[in-house]
Amino acid sequence: MKKTISLLLVLVLVFAAMLTGCAPKPEPAAPAAPDAAAPTEAPKAEPIKVGFAYIGSAKDGGYTQAHDEGRLYLEEQLGDKVVTLFKEGVPESSECEKVLNDLVDQGCTVIFANSFGHMDFVEKAAKAHPDVKFYHCSGYKSGPNFNNYFGAMEQARYLAGIVAGLRTQNNQLGYVAAFEIPEVVRGINAYTLGAQSVNPNVTVKVNWTHTWYDPAKEKEAAKALLDAGCDVLAQHQDTTATQQAAEEKGVWAIGYDLDTRESAPKAYLTAPVWHWGKFYASEVQRILDGNWKQENYYGDMKDGMIDLAPLTANAPEGAQAAVDKAKAAIIDGSLNVFAGPIKDQTGAVKVPEGSAMTFDEMMSVDWFVQGVEGKIK
Repeated sequence: MKKTISLLLVLVLVFAAMLTGCAPKPEPAAPAAPDAAAPTEAPKAEPIKVGFAYIGSAKDGGYTQAHDEGRLYLEEQLGDKVVTLFKEGVPESSECEKVLNDLVDQGCTVIFANSFGHMDFVEKAAKAHPDVKFYHCSGYKSGPNFNNYFGAMEQARYLAGIVAGLRTQNNQLGYVAAFEIPEVVRGINAYTLGAQSVNPNVTVKVNWTHTWYDPAKEKEAAKALLDAGCDVLAQHQDTTATQQAAEEKGVWAIGYDLDTRESAPKAYLTAPVWHWGKFYASEVQRILDGNWKQENYYGDMKDGMIDLAPLTANAPEGAQAAVDKAKAAIIDGSLNVFAGPIKDQTGAVKVPEGSAMTFDEMMSVDWFVQGVEGKIK
């Protein structure tokens, strides 16, 4: 009996072993999936570096400050895509070329120079650095990597003349002017024509300073005009000295470049002003987009490059309506401030009726309109 039980146990064990051998082998465990790579951010583009060469101080209260406000607008609009540098007091001499080269050495690939007398030095720097984009304000030269930019300030000068022509009590206007170049002559002519459009009896006396920025000389020139009987002063200068001289005399003044009513609140009427920032921002963005091309720019009242500052309470009755009407006509193209007939100081017809000065004629004008008292050397 014991043998029988033992035999049965052996058979059970053998059968169990056979079943185990026939069972499917377990699949090997799948290897662990490698950790998914963390997403990587694209490397951040380096900001473009833009340099500015200024003729005056960034806080001059006039021309250069208007450009510097444009630089700040550029930074505001483009944010971390741009870094700007600026150099103040850059003279119209070979020192300018050194400053431009220094800006290139500091990594600037776009450079703006803001004074007429910088022109030849910008041209030289542009030839020496073909991979850098250069811009010169108010001149006439250009090149493969070198653009010129300015604006139709004559439009705002004309409007300022309307205000002065209505404000004067003795029909004697004064104009403190920097240099005998087309830009300045063009502005004096437009101002005179604007004044004559509302007051045909006005004359405009011009006093040259032969400097863009010298408060003492500007004030001296302004005082000479005041002593000659002028009761409204305008300026093509970079500081507020002319306005301050007018206030001290108890008469009125037209500013330039910026709305500087705080400088002479009792005298200030308005000012032709610049808005450089939109141009700076659009040009640098074009470069970032790879759309730069060689073309000169001449902005106007329609595109917002220039304007007339809001009139103050010192302006005469009716001035705002007259300005608004003329401004609307300038913007819609029905008023060209240099449309004929226009005579020069000698009475000779320079622009016949039914025609207007061409752009090239405006850029090279070297004569004064009838009603201007002054000489172009």
